[in-house]
Amino acid sequence: MPKRKAAIAVGGVAALGAAALLLPNANASQDKDQAPSAAGTAKTLKAKDASDLSAQVRKILGDAFAGSYYDNAKQQLVVNVVSGDDNVVVQAKKAGAVVREVANSTAELKAAARTLKAKATIPGTSWAVDPRTDKVLVTADRTVTGAQWNRLRSTVRGLGSGMATVKRSSGTFKTFLSGGDAIFSQVQGGNVRCSLGFNVTASDGSPAFLTAGHCGVAAKDWSDSQTGQPLATVDQATFPGAGDFSLVKYNDPATQAPSEVNTGNGQTVQINQAADATVGESVFRMGSTTGLHDGKVTGLDATVNFQSETDPNGVDTVTGLIQTDVCAEAGDSGGSLFTQDGSAVGLTSGGSGDCTNGGETFFQPVTAALQATGATLGNAGNAGNAGNGAGDQAGAGAGDQSGAGAGGQAGAGDQSGAGAGGQAGAGDQSGAGAGDQAGAGAGDQSGAGAGDQSGAGDQAGAGDASGNGSGAGDQAGAGDASGAGHAAGGGAGTAGHGATSLTGTR
Repeated sequence: MPKRKAAIAVGGVAALGAAALLLPNANASQDKDQAPSAAGTAKTLKAKDASDLSAQVRKILGDAFAGSYYDNAKQQLVVNVVSGDDNVVVQAKKAGAVVREVANSTAELKAAARTLKAKATIPGTSWAVDPRTDKVLVTADRTVTGAQWNRLRSTVRGLGSGMATVKRSSGTFKTFLSGGDAIFSQVQGGNVRCSLGFNVTASDGSPAFLTAGHCGVAAKDWSDSQTGQPLATVDQATFPGAGDFSLVKYNDPATQAPSEVNTGNGQTVQINQAADATVGESVFRMGSTTGLHDGKVTGLDATVNFQSETDPNGVDTVTGLIQTDVCAEAGDSGGSLFTQDGSAVGLTSGGSGDCTNGGETFFQPVTAALQATGATLGNAGNAGNAGNGAGDQAGAGAGDQSGAGAGGQAGAGDQSGAGAGGQAGAGDQSGAGAGDQAGAGAGDQSGAGAGDQSGAGDQAGAGDASGNGSGAGDQAGAGDASGAGHAAGGGAGTAGHGATSLTGTR
């Protein structure tokens, strides 16, 4: 079997550096941030360093610690304290944090969340502690009406004044299932399409990738095309419950799985490590349907109650997610959430809204997925493997698929619907992993036929790429590359393309 290269394709349509200018943020909490009470000797630091400082200050403050968030504008960590003695507060300030006094303790906020779980586990609702407002932010989508809406509001009122707030979401909470050009699985009733989040190394040393758990639950074997032979097999999957993640192993042990995200226009970001999210930090999401978008983390340890896809009267509750104001649409599921400095943060799970009007999107924390599965990022572990070759792939695949992709990334997205797939979108990249399959390589299938498309891929624009058309999706191009795949979507049909993700040159 030829050696395959799997490119983490997350296809995109915009360069990372331009994201802040081109992509508006979606809706954030309706409550305004409370101004810190004292600047103290606050340090100016990056978001990833803020996470480390938060852990340090938590130990100093003990029970007085009531959450923290990153003030992105001032580049400072703001720490909430409740009834802390002057000595520990002074220590926290000396450590470099901005300290402010708040009314609700961590224990009280967690108790409020437990009450919501017991009394208001309603499809279409979510809640997470918002340290900026020192409250539990409860969100209800448009399906929560009548008696359910009254029940939710009554529960929130019962928590007491100043403990929680409720806001409406214009969309519907769902896993992003629509199709993606990435990885495919044939199941009873049709095909499932999903996406790859990040390439990793399994605990036994074999190449693998992380994707959404609802994909792994829906199907066991994954290919780079709707009719292709399986190239990767689900090893572990969690959904619903304590997370939404799957570990999928490549069937070919020679697969090289670079740790890299393609952000479009020939741009890539090496993924050097996994990092915990910090409320307030800026993040980027790549998806096969909508490409590259940015926003901020708005909540941690979020609980989301999705309408069950298997039981019309059931609820699929997922806990421990990251809440953001980054937009996403069907087909973006499973896509990578990362920071500009190359830290892997999350895997797209689901949400509401779209990239025209904004919305909420929830992500599975990568650190939790790695811990649960025993995997490490790339070939070199959590920290640095990134590279791994990334590059390579990059190119490699990149293009590839790209072409393939053609287009459209969008398509990608889609995931098929399968439900499972949901995530698909991301998938795209997913595919990537997949194995080469990448479309490109894969058979090129890429639709493009071109086999190579790769180049084509690039094609990017060309579109042609791959010849053909693949559709060139253009964007593909963009995405190209690597991920391009995604983009692929579109096109071209190419199913493969999706593959793209997997891309790879063989």
